[in-house]
Amino acid sequence: MKHIFITTILFIVTIVSAQTKRATGIYFSTNGKTVTVYTTADNSNLRLTQTDKLGFKKLAQPTEGEISVFVDPAKTAQTFLGIGAALTDASAETFAKLPVDKQQEFLQAYFNKEKGIGYSLIRTNIHSCDFSSGSYTYVTEGDSLLKTFSIEHDKQFRIPFIKQAIAASGGKINLYASPWSPPSFMKTNNKMLQGGKLRNEYAQSWANYFVKFIKAYEKEGIPLWGITIQNEPMATQRWESCIFTAEEERDFLKNHLGPTMTKNGLAGKKIIVWDHNRDLMVHRANIIFDDPQAAKYAWGMGFHWYESWSGGQPMYENVGVVNKTYPTKNLLFTEGCAESFEQEGYQRWANGERYGRSMINDFNNGTVGWTDWNILLDETGGPNHVGNFCFAPVHADTKSGEVIYTPSYYYIGHFSKFIRPGAKKINSAASRSQLLTTAFINPDGKIAVIVMNQSDKPVTYNLCIATNAAVVTILPHAIQTLVL
Repeated sequence: MKHIFITTILFIVTIVSAQTKRATGIYFSTNGKTVTVYTTADNSNLRLTQTDKLGFKKLAQPTEGEISVFVDPAKTAQTFLGIGAALTDASAETFAKLPVDKQQEFLQAYFNKEKGIGYSLIRTNIHSCDFSSGSYTYVTEGDSLLKTFSIEHDKQFRIPFIKQAIAASGGKINLYASPWSPPSFMKTNNKMLQGGKLRNEYAQSWANYFVKFIKAYEKEGIPLWGITIQNEPMATQRWESCIFTAEEERDFLKNHLGPTMTKNGLAGKKIIVWDHNRDLMVHRANIIFDDPQAAKYAWGMGFHWYESWSGGQPMYENVGVVNKTYPTKNLLFTEGCAESFEQEGYQRWANGERYGRSMINDFNNGTVGWTDWNILLDETGGPNHVGNFCFAPVHADTKSGEVIYTPSYYYIGHFSKFIRPGAKKINSAASRSQLLTTAFINPDGKIAVIVMNQSDKPVTYNLCIATNAAVVTILPHAIQTLVL
């Protein structure tokens, strides 16, 4: 009897264990599975195109002459938040100039999961930034009590645009907001442009400003998921900008912003620190996250990619250092774009490859979400009130009404269309350096493996899971998503 009881218990434990593995995305068998391959490739008409459906076969020990991508669904890491872009004033104003049918095409292309690339994350600006038609705030000059606070400006273009994006995504999407500068009267240089710092005597007023913004947007039916404290806090720009040293940002968070958000019932909103390049992110993390009173308010750290803008190297490894040092804090890519706009560069393939490299490396280093910069710009790379024009994945020619899709749109789509919120990062590695790869297992159990070929030659490789493999060929300068 005792033997039967123990056997029964072991059987139940085995069943529960298997069910748990399936529920958490750990369990995966290739038996009877096929791999559906989607490809985007240079010098071809392939754009997120289904190019193959492959089966698995038994794999002997890989040899030195073979190229392989190894995927292990049993090894999981961070939970995926989403991929998206910034809905700036520039994007909203450009969108408003499109014909209605092109507006609908655009919304479907970005936010529809089946017919588009399924964006699930958006960012916006708190009052003006460089990608606005002019500088503005939500209060009259000198109103430190914020009695004149009004988001009336945003109701013309930006709020309707955001509402349509939310509707196109299915009615719910995570939105976060970032300020480029406090109002001029709150700053040491008495202007919103060209850096300067927040005056100590206005720190509480500025914290109250965040609360006013969140509640005003929510009154319009637009809930905010989170905020960043300051866009690019170590950059003195000719546009809206404000300097916060690491210690200043830490102290503003723990003494003003964090307590003020909590006091006003907004403790559930995510607060993101840094929001600048990878190069200095380790120092900023050390200063803020090592302070328990500041760290308790911080959901995580945001970062950009512009450290490589002037010929430097993208510091992907710094993302991994912060992830390993502070595993309870989240990492979110908050901005990146291809700079130096010119119309003849719309189809520049290198711009798309830059997105692919960054996204693969950032996810492999622990990033939970990835936010592009402007979701849409016009034929000038703007509008922008200081001439800081750049590329977006999609441009609109406001004269002809044409919508132009660039390689960047398709490269991003290889991630956002196939990796869904709640997915788990799983191990993925290539045996040769011309291939880059990352992989996730979705909540429905489907695995999405992204493989990018940086070389000038086609590559045939084994997609290996345990002792089984599917043989795949990827074209030169191409990106693939393999769904199984």
